Amino acid sequence: MKTLLYATDYSENSVFALKYAYYISQKIGLRMVVTHVFENPMVVGTEVFDELPNMSSNAFKFHRSRLEKLCSKYLGSNWDNPDVRLEAVQHNSVIKGIISKAEEWHAQMIVVGTKGESGLQEVILGSTTKKLIEKAPCPVMAIPQGVEHTNIQTMVYATDFEEEDIHAILKLTEIAKPLGAKIKVVHVSTNEEYAGDLLMEWFRDMLKSKVDYPDIEFELLFSEDIFDTLRVYLGAVDADIVVMLEREKKGFLNKWFHKDLVKKMEDYGKITLMSFNEHNHQTLYF
Repeated sequence: MKTLLYATDYSENSVFALKYAYYISQKIGLRMVVTHVFENPMVVGTEVFDELPNMSSNAFKFHRSRLEKLCSKYLGSNWDNPDVRLEAVQHNSVIKGIISKAEEWHAQMIVVGTKGESGLQEVILGSTTKKLIEKAPCPVMAIPQGVEHTNIQTMVYATDFEEEDIHAILKLTEIAKPLGAKIKVVHVSTNEEYAGDLLMEWFRDMLKSKVDYPDIEFELLFSEDIFDTLRVYLGAVDADIVVMLEREKKGFLNKWFHKDLVKKMEDYGKITLMSFNEHNHQTLYF
């Protein structure tokens, strides 16, 4: 059985992501591993060195109990089954701790909230999620506070007409199909990109030859402000999820996570961000 990894910091902001992750895992048929990363116990002096194994064991028990209470409170009485696992991770780095658990379970997806407290120590929709997307062995889905999981109808894939986009969209259809969602493939072209319409035609034909999903639409927009235009478009089509493929040299995230743009996105409203990267875009297998 394939696995979805959900990471929490126990904050109220993470509750929406927990419900979202559980819904996705149930609809698609994935095992859900619920995890929290906690730091190593603080040790002062050498006299407590012998107590470390006990301290570590107690910490794992404490966090597993806390994860159990979190799931019981927000997922109802049916969550406690073999398809939901609770596992804490002891690591000094939140990012590395999440990745280690994802690698252990060969996770097909990582789900996190977009704001964090305590263990995450910072707003996730910023450097933490950016680093997670860059380093994770699988796609990452970031859920804003307030986003409900029900009735996911529209996914917007922002394309740059790259071959890797074809593979990512192919995997995206495997999420969209059980959800009954349509996929809107959009490209924002600047005036300098005079061949945008020809590229869109080529990309549409290429995609249709490799991806058999009837509910895909294509849209070409023209603007000098690519990312603000995309933001407005997401609102116009009432998008539930925006999907991007991050590339090391020319990825969306270098601009998408710019402070001013993030502020605009927060002002715009709530939307789930799902990101593949060029290293894992072919790893989402169901």
